Amino acid sequence: MDAAFTAEQDEMRRTLREILGKRCSPDEVKAAVRTAAGYDRELWQQLARQLGLPGIAVAEEYGGVGCAPADLALACEETGRALLPSPLLATAALCVPLIAALGTDAQRSALLPQLATGGLTAALAVSGPALATALALTGEDASGLWSGGGRAGGVQARTVSDAVSGAASDAGADRGGWRLYGEAAQVLDGHSAGLLLVAAHTGGFARSRTLLFLVREDAPGLVRSRQAVLDETRPQARIEMRDVPAELLGAEGADVLGALAATGRTAAAVLAAEAVGAAGRALARTVEYVRQREQFGRAIGSFQAVKHRLADLYVQVQAARSAAYYAAWDPEQGGLALAQALEALRVTAGEAIQLHGGIGFTWEHEAHLYFKRAAADELLFGPVHRLRAHAADRAGLFADPAADPVAAPAADPADPAGAAASPAARPPAPAPASPRTSPPPPAQEKVAV
Repeated sequence: MDAAFTAEQDEMRRTLREILGKRCSPDEVKAAVRTAAGYDRELWQQLARQLGLPGIAVAEEYGGVGCAPADLALACEETGRALLPSPLLATAALCVPLIAALGTDAQRSALLPQLATGGLTAALAVSGPALATALALTGEDASGLWSGGGRAGGVQARTVSDAVSGAASDAGADRGGWRLYGEAAQVLDGHSAGLLLVAAHTGGFARSRTLLFLVREDAPGLVRSRQAVLDETRPQARIEMRDVPAELLGAEGADVLGALAATGRTAAAVLAAEAVGAAGRALARTVEYVRQREQFGRAIGSFQAVKHRLADLYVQVQAARSAAYYAAWDPEQGGLALAQALEALRVTAGEAIQLHGGIGFTWEHEAHLYFKRAAADELLFGPVHRLRAHAADRAGLFADPAADPVAAPAADPADPAGAAASPAARPPAPAPASPRTSPPPPAQEKVAV
């Protein structure tokens, strides 16, 4: 396997870094997140026109570039390096794969071309702080209870025929014959997205299942409010729905949970690359600063203690970058790569603040932006220890082989008759020592001196 980047990928990286270097200074990033949309719409359209950024992983038949998810991860490494506030993650990494996997031919033909050109943005709405669970990053819930589970809370869906007080309106029937009610918090770019993919529970207890629905921004009964969040470069919204007309994405029998899990693996690889880009940039800015900052008549970067700390950060960032590139090639490893990348970003951003001294704690400096990105991403898609625990469970690292009834003891080559495999032929196990008394020490051997 040739792991080197192609000439097209190198050119895309160079062009994207050049554009973002001109348009994404720390002051411009802070100004963009304070707009109503939460990002620079003009820059978003420029990236869509020149690079086709929203449609990198969209098939060419739907107006996209037709590249692999690895190309999207490579692009997100550059956007993470600049902390670009944009709907790229919510649209291209979360919603586009779900529409492509579950949507009907008519839905794909109507939505994917608009999403690929950047004219339409989308957001995935999941009830409560359950985004990591819905994407199967920190655990797998085969019952889909995170979407509501038939109890109070979450988002519930019902058909028009089940609506209370009379028949449904013609508008509701035209838009799929479904009604949604409930709320979803922490929806990435939910306040500005033109299309919402809402995960809702339906069927009660008898036919309990989770489905995905399409909701337009102008749907009656839909209320969206932007929330105050730790990381302003990741704007979030609260979505409230009261008898909102919605259109079912795909068919009722579709494997929604499986599609969400597959999307989560790809999104984890993209997020890992984005975190690596941010960590690499934070480290580079720190190295640049310690070369210039002088103390006791010499640059603080010349002190051995500072060199050791920076060397450790370099090794950690490079290891995370290697894991992110591997996950882009094999999304099955996305969870582990995301855990390593988030940890590298958190440690690097924290050390960047420390090594910058007093200026690193100020609002005017950019170091706090990287630290907030690390903390917010870990809250949304982690934490790190749960990402690793879920990956270990999937790999069966801590499975008890004695609990497997099919497993047979290994044959003893000195016992061809198999007597050693018989329980009756085995010597009795020694009795365990009493927990209150320690076992006697071994006999000391006398040695003549």
